[in-house]
Amino acid sequence: MEKFILSLDQGTTSSRAIVFDHEGNIRSTAQHEFPQIFPKPGWVEHDPHQIWGSQASVIAEAISQIGINGHDIAGIGITNQRETTIVWDAETGEPVYNAIVWQDRRTSEYCDSLREAGLDEMIREKTGLIIDAYFSATKIKWILDHVPGARKRAEEGKLRFGTVDCWLISCLTRNKVHATDVTNASRTMLFNIHTLEWDKDLLRLFDIPESMLPEVKPSSGVFGETTTTLFAHSLPIAGVAGDQQAALFGQMCVKPGAVKNTYGTGCFLLMNSGDKPIVSQNRLLSTIAWKIGDKVTYALEGSIFVGGSVVQWLRDGLCCIHSSSEVEALAESVPDTGGVYFVPALTGLGAPYWDQYARGLIDGISRGTKAAHIARAALEGIAFQVYDIVKDMELDSGLAISELKVDGGASRNNLLMQFQSDLLATEVLRPRITETTALGAAYLAGLAVGYWDDIAQIDSQWQVERKFEPMASPEFVSKKLDGWKDAVRRCLTR
Repeated sequence: MEKFILSLDQGTTSSRAIVFDHEGNIRSTAQHEFPQIFPKPGWVEHDPHQIWGSQASVIAEAISQIGINGHDIAGIGITNQRETTIVWDAETGEPVYNAIVWQDRRTSEYCDSLREAGLDEMIREKTGLIIDAYFSATKIKWILDHVPGARKRAEEGKLRFGTVDCWLISCLTRNKVHATDVTNASRTMLFNIHTLEWDKDLLRLFDIPESMLPEVKPSSGVFGETTTTLFAHSLPIAGVAGDQQAALFGQMCVKPGAVKNTYGTGCFLLMNSGDKPIVSQNRLLSTIAWKIGDKVTYALEGSIFVGGSVVQWLRDGLCCIHSSSEVEALAESVPDTGGVYFVPALTGLGAPYWDQYARGLIDGISRGTKAAHIARAALEGIAFQVYDIVKDMELDSGLAISELKVDGGASRNNLLMQFQSDLLATEVLRPRITETTALGAAYLAGLAVGYWDDIAQIDSQWQVERKFEPMASPEFVSKKLDGWKDAVRRCLTR
């Protein structure tokens, strides 16, 4: 009887479940959005119950679409929005506070104080990360410091911390398994990427009890068995990776120097750096790509906070489109941006600037500016940010990037992909299956349970759907880049 892999893709704005077959094809998919909570300017939260509720509902929908049950599923893979922080009661599983989302900036001032204390280099050496409110450690500390009774309960061993993967594992196993994988652990600013252990110096610095932290496991391997009533019998949770590392694996960037960019809520460019982390001289991040068996693979990463979410802002904030899918047609209704530049720093600027106080800027508006010009500038603003990271990544690695593999929702936008190719003067490759984040988690799970024999077997399944090649003149690109750099300078606060 044919078996399948169920992949859970828990993102920032929606939860998805995708069923993959042995050829890596999508057999069914379901997706539900869930509410974003904005208690104060710069604060972003999710209700953990809504995260799980939306994920559970799409699991049921995806497997019912093709009439399968637990007997037909060989294993479950999980991929997730990274850095988002949840703290819950160790006994009851009840969250003590909303999930604090990776985009949340409430701990920015505390991060400033850490930098002023000269701790940047120590934290970077241990974790590969730059001090920023983006990561989990300061979010955990905020919860312990601000939720009544939380610190006392944590010190008594009564609270658990987890990123979203860990929360889903807990929900799937009815609070029996408290575990994460190395990729998610490496994004907390508490995990030493060299020793592969929670770092006691960092736990002391952030005043976080070690008893709160999950067990850290390889990305491919059995984490536990489900006990939820969603399935007729228990299933192995066999693969876990943060969304960007999962996409790197799903794109089969398994050799050093291979690069992918995911155009999701944010944009995340990762380069496989092999069995050793690259120490960035250009404010990029060193992180763990995955661990399979005893072998750890590292990656160099550039993180852009606002990518596809700028299109959501055009829809919900500016109200110039009714759905995100309309943005390409609107942008194409004008031949260019009319001199408009859009720096989408709606929640600060990530790599390589790391200016958490920067805010969005639309530059070059005139009486002739229309919504279409702003829409086109917004798309170009995504590509410009990717360009900045690619150039710094080439400097750090000493490698010229000859091709960029792309995925994520906005990668379906042909106008954006062509402009990206023009800026980089390199090929942009969009795969036949763009759901590479979920696919990567499925591959990691399938390898663990013997569904696929090895990486070579999986690699043979990767196929190009469309190749974008540079068409613009160097003079055009140079002029556009000069305008972008000027707009960014106006946007930066330091």
